Amino acid sequence: MQLSLRIAGVVSLLAGATGALQVDWSSDDSVKDAASTVAFGLLKYYTGNNTGDTPGNLPDPYFWWEAGAMFGTLVDYWFYTGDKTYNDVTMQALQHQAGEDRDYMPQNQTRSLGNDDQGFWAMSAMSAAENNFPNPPEDQPQWLALVQAVFNEYVTRWDTDTCGGGLRWQVFTFNKGYNYKNSISNGCFFNIASRLARYTGNQTYADWAEKVWDWMKDVEFIDDDFNVYDGAGVEQGCTDTNKAQWTYNAGIFLQGAAMMYNFTEQDVWKQRVEGLVKRTNEYFFDDGIVVERPCEGFNSCDYDQQSFKGYLMRWMASASQMAPFTFDTLMPLVKSCAGAAALQCSGSPSADLYKGPAGTACGFKWTSKEKFDGLAGVGEQMSALSAIQYTLVKKQSVAPVTATTGGTSKGDPDAGRPMEAYMPSLPPISTGEKVAAGFVTSAIAFSVLGACFFVMKD
Repeated sequence: MQLSLRIAGVVSLLAGATGALQVDWSSDDSVKDAASTVAFGLLKYYTGNNTGDTPGNLPDPYFWWEAGAMFGTLVDYWFYTGDKTYNDVTMQALQHQAGEDRDYMPQNQTRSLGNDDQGFWAMSAMSAAENNFPNPPEDQPQWLALVQAVFNEYVTRWDTDTCGGGLRWQVFTFNKGYNYKNSISNGCFFNIASRLARYTGNQTYADWAEKVWDWMKDVEFIDDDFNVYDGAGVEQGCTDTNKAQWTYNAGIFLQGAAMMYNFTEQDVWKQRVEGLVKRTNEYFFDDGIVVERPCEGFNSCDYDQQSFKGYLMRWMASASQMAPFTFDTLMPLVKSCAGAAALQCSGSPSADLYKGPAGTACGFKWTSKEKFDGLAGVGEQMSALSAIQYTLVKKQSVAPVTATTGGTSKGDPDAGRPMEAYMPSLPPISTGEKVAAGFVTSAIAFSVLGACFFVMKD
């Protein structure tokens, strides 16, 4: 009760101090107007619909997977606000990036394709199926079939030769990170499997979700206190665990576990959901506001990490629907974060950093006592949009559909490619690409060092 009262106080305080947005949180129309403003600023970063650019891609420095996450956010934006403004670019992006084999493995992304990258696009397609987003023309890849293709390919990549199972971070042997197994890649597998189980009613998907969860527990990427750690190297048998905890790792398993509870109604999944809710609340929230622990306090969050907390908002809101016993805990947290995020959406950075209307750029540090922290980008804008739009979830909201409750997306249980079809013939990597990869590797190394310092300090 004390936590709920404290969160309510934060929301009340911020309701009258949201700068340019001026959100009345008691009015759905006001929330939708605020979401529209933030979404407009987010789409100003997108160049994929410009002449000569590639549909679905964000410009540098943003990676391919974050574009997939953005279009999943826009699917939900349409669903909760009813605004169709961005449906055409969303449809175009989700279709174009499905790739030549309709499995979210486009050839132009092969050099850097991770299992998690593919998974974020597939989860966006899953949201399209669950929300009854308009279906593509019949001769184009369908939402459900796209997700099934990715699931089937994950099954073929399940690696029992190292660490007793699990997905590796990267798909191809030549990519940096191939010898690392991590929670987000396996979280994508778990999340997709659990949602396919609920949508289709097929027990095979549920069995794989259970298998992924059990493996995560066996290697202690999820411990008995429901901490969800980053991952470990295969050379050491996944025993050298990097204990950095990221919001999106906790969130992706929370939504998946809630989906499994909704599908099975089993007490074991109820207990897992409760454990994840409790630990997520304890670890990531300061007075009701989410913090990206491994990097935010060190001012070292990179472009990827600046988007993570928005996914946690999405998956918390979803879990509150799939496991209604969590609603009174999770939704007050989403609402307090929305108020804090809206307070940050008052920036006017230079035009080369933000091309949206002045006074509507969203910052990153939601715990900041000042308006706009000076950080602006796709991750910040998308996370703020997520927090704001998911406050529209109500206790009696209509749950995402399934194949038997109004879902219209067509599936293909046999979609996907066999393992031997994965390895492409590629020209040698250029010097420029090696240099770029070096920068990425250095950024990851510094992030991990910062996370390790935080863990030791904690």
